[in-house]
Amino acid sequence: MPVRSAEAVWEGDLKQGKGKVRLESGAYEGQYSFSSRFENGTGTNPEELIAAAHAGCFSMALANALTQAGTPPTRVETTAKVHLEKGAEGFGIPSIELVTQGTVPGIDEKQFQQIAEQAKQNCPVSKVLAGAKITLDAKLVR
Repeated sequence: MPVRSAEAVWEGDLKQGKGKVRLESGAYEGQYSFSSRFENGTGTNPEELIAAAHAGCFSMALANALTQAGTPPTRVETTAKVHLEKGAEGFGIPSIELVTQGTVPGIDEKQFQQIAEQAKQNCPVSKVLAGAKITLDAKLVR
């Protein structure tokens, strides 16, 4: 299996500095800063990149699980909301919300919910982020 990588460069102190992140594939390169992470400044931030990875991984895991169950989806759309919070021991990510919608012919709501929960448990990114409470709101679209 391939090893994936990304690179980040930070210049300066935390509040006045700036950074740039680049994916190995070249699919994304962009800036990040204190304000893009802790305020609403321009650029990305680590939590947004984690959210993108989690949403992408979960969507693929759900599509695979549905296909293996004999009900391949026509569409899966997922949003991941990564919560960055300051606690007694500094900043952490205590929770991630996955909100997904699946258009899946030939499946009932109960089976969809079971397969979505299974996909949440088996998604490799969910596994690596297991220190956070990961919730799932799954909707079957008709």
